Amino acid sequence: MEEKDFAAHLTATMTGSALTMLIGLGHRTGLLEAAARGPATSAGLAERAGLRERYVREWLGAMVTGGIFTCDAGEYTFPPEHAKFLLGDTASNQLPSLLTLSAFTGILPDLERSFAEGGGVPRSAYGPYLETLGAKTGDSWKHIYREHLVDGFFGAVPGLTAKLAEGARVLDLGCGTGNAIAVAARAFPASRFTGVDINPGVVAQAEETNADLPNAEFAVADAAELTADPPYDLITAFDAIHDQDRPDVVLRRIRGALAPDGLFFMVDTNFSSHVEKNVGNPLAALCYSISLMYCTTTSLAEGGAALGAMWGTEKASELLADAGFRHVDVLDSPRPQNCIYVCRA
Repeated sequence: MEEKDFAAHLTATMTGSALTMLIGLGHRTGLLEAAARGPATSAGLAERAGLRERYVREWLGAMVTGGIFTCDAGEYTFPPEHAKFLLGDTASNQLPSLLTLSAFTGILPDLERSFAEGGGVPRSAYGPYLETLGAKTGDSWKHIYREHLVDGFFGAVPGLTAKLAEGARVLDLGCGTGNAIAVAARAFPASRFTGVDINPGVVAQAEETNADLPNAEFAVADAAELTADPPYDLITAFDAIHDQDRPDVVLRRIRGALAPDGLFFMVDTNFSSHVEKNVGNPLAALCYSISLMYCTTTSLAEGGAALGAMWGTEKASELLADAGFRHVDVLDSPRPQNCIYVCRA
């Protein structure tokens, strides 16, 4: 990259960082929702949101020149084709990920110390920053499950939805707040779903929000100590295996907890284990950054393997084979940043 091109690239990088912060501010102050109600002047939008016009006007300047809003004759518009990426209950809404990324800035001093001293940042350290910036655990995947879990993810495996419709014993490992189980249990009432997570707080939330589901249950458990009697027909893990402190142990436990004809269904990041093969992938730099600020450091805080989100398909396939999965198919998912591993013994 030539010098002038790199300078422009760096300016765009700084602009994106600044806009990320201001979009989050717009969410927390109600400006995004207020603007989605229709065109308005800065004064009109300030009145609509109950805010001070001078602040709103400068914020709008950033939104317009940043390509998020438009402006014509003093009226500011939040185009619906833009708003769907920051508002609403669809998989297009990227606001939960944006808020989470902003919250990671709170742990940077601890991360910097870890660079010099070793160790890592414990998962508990993130909670206050996530809460302050309005990020909720599980929101990044909630709408994705609603739109894509049944047809997009499960539907990618021939015969899987039919098996679930007939009735299967299913375990979701690293279930979080239970969003995947909430969708699956309603779609397949003949199947029985169990969600496990090591975090008591998210399990309690899963139990509360899914109390109306007779075919779902949740438990606090360490995946590295997983057992099953009777075994499971299907074990799922959504974006969870690379975060395990002992992924090799967890994968062997999963293999041992499956019925002889059982299936391990793993959704994880769709990148190479080799950085040079990820050059040019427009999602790679973001995922490496998230991996450093959360996945890698939280694992190191527990003395874990620190695979990181960018462990890649090569490393994943190697660990799956070592765990006893002799037949592994890697399929496309509804999202370019994820792929599906269909694993059989």
